[in-house]
Amino acid sequence: MKMQLGEIASAVSAQNDTSAWNEIEVSSVAFDSRHLASGALFVPLEGERDGHEYVSNAFKNGAVATLWKADHGKAPADVPVLVVDDPLTALQALSQHYLLKINPKVVAVTGSNGKTTTKDMVASILSAQFNVTKTLDNFNNEIGVPVTILSMEPNTEVLVIEMGMDRPGQLDFLSRLVEPDVAIITMIGEAHIEFFGTRDKIADAKMEITHGLKADGTFIYDGDEPLLAERAKQVSQRKQTFGRRKTDDMYALDVKETDTQTTFTASEWPDQEMTVPMIGDYNVNNALAALSVAQLYRISPQASAEAFTHLDLTENRAEWVDGSAGERILSDVYNSNPTAVKEVMAAFSQVDTVGKRRVVLGDMLELGDQSARLHASLASAIDPQLVQDVYLVGPEMKALYDALQDKFDAAHLHLYGTDEQSNLISQLKGDIGPSDLVLIKGSHGIHLENVLAALQ
Repeated sequence: MKMQLGEIASAVSAQNDTSAWNEIEVSSVAFDSRHLASGALFVPLEGERDGHEYVSNAFKNGAVATLWKADHGKAPADVPVLVVDDPLTALQALSQHYLLKINPKVVAVTGSNGKTTTKDMVASILSAQFNVTKTLDNFNNEIGVPVTILSMEPNTEVLVIEMGMDRPGQLDFLSRLVEPDVAIITMIGEAHIEFFGTRDKIADAKMEITHGLKADGTFIYDGDEPLLAERAKQVSQRKQTFGRRKTDDMYALDVKETDTQTTFTASEWPDQEMTVPMIGDYNVNNALAALSVAQLYRISPQASAEAFTHLDLTENRAEWVDGSAGERILSDVYNSNPTAVKEVMAAFSQVDTVGKRRVVLGDMLELGDQSARLHASLASAIDPQLVQDVYLVGPEMKALYDALQDKFDAAHLHLYGTDEQSNLISQLKGDIGPSDLVLIKGSHGIHLENVLAALQ
C-alpha cells in the first residue's frame, strides 16, 4: 500500500484539519506499536489495553501518522493525527477504499475445518497466472481482514481472504466489506458450537459469507453436506459443488495416501494426477475446492498440479517435524475441534512405523455445554492396537480420559493440567524412542507449541 495522508483522511472521514500533513506518504498500517514498519499508520485499538497509550512508542518505532478516537480527549499536537469516531471502523473504511482502488478479484474462504489450508491452496494455484495476495497467518477477523487488504501490492490481481467467525453476523460484515467474486465454504463441523448451539446454526452463520457475494459471483461449497445443500437453494448466484459423490460438480477419484502426501485425480481432469504434500484424505476436499476455483479462472490442470507440489502452507497445520530423540512429530497445534481431531487421528494411525505411536491431545475450546460429550466422543477415533500411548492436556480432556479407561491401562494413559506442561514434557522425553511417531494437537489456547519446541 502507498497512499498520501490526505487521501487516507478523506477515506476515514477525519474530523480535524490535516492539510499540513496531506503529502505524508503512508506505506503500511499497524495496530501493534512494537511491530511496525517505517512509514506506518498506527491504529490504536481498544482491547485489554488501550492502544492510545502506545502512540508515542509507535512514532519512536517508525510510524508517520496515527488515528485518534475523538472521545479520548485532546489529540497529540506534535505528530500527524487523524481524529475519527472509532479507529477500528476507520481501519475498515480505509481497507474498503483501498480495495476499490486496487480492484482485484476477491476469493473468500470460510469453514469449520480446512479454511486456512484451502486458502493456501487457492492462492498457490492462482499464482500460476495472477499476482496474488493472501491472508497471512490467522488474520481472518474484523481487524485481520482489513489489515490483509491494506497489505496488497498495487499490482495485486486476486485477493484470497480467509474469514473466521465466532458469532452470528461476523461473516455477514466481512462479506459485505470485501464483496467477494467467489465465496467458499469448506465444511460444517462443531467448531465454535459454544456460541451457536447446533450445527444447523453454524451452517446458518457460515452461509453469511454469501451475503456480500457479487451478483455475478460464484458460491463453491461441499456438496456432500446436507446443511449446505439445503441452504444453497436460497443463493441466486452461480453455484459449484465439490465432494466425493458423482453428483458433485468436482469430485475425487483414485485417492491414495502415504505418510507425507495424498494423491488423487479430479473428475474434471481424470488424466491429471494431483499430489498434495500433506497427510490425510480429508485434505482432498480442500484441494477440490481449490481446483473448483482453478476451473473458474481457467488455470490448466497441469499448472494446478504443479502448484500443489509447491504449496506455501501456513505454519503448524499438520506438518511433520523431527524430534531431538529421532522421533517424527506430526504438529497440528494451531487449532482443534472434534472433526479435525478425528480426521488427523485416522491419517496418523495408518502411518507405518517400527516404533510406537504416541498421541498428545489438548483441550478443544469453545464447545460450551457440549464439551464433555464431544471430548469423550474422540475415544472412538483412538484404537489401542494402533496407538500405544495417550497424553491428554487440560480440564476438558478429563471426559476423554474417562472414556478411554477401558481401552488403556494407567501406564499408557496420562492426564495433565494446563499448568503441568513441564511434567508432560519430562514424561514424553522419558518415553519417546528414536523410531516413534508423535501427534501433537490442541486448541491454540492450550499452547502445545511449547511442548513441540521442547521435543525439538
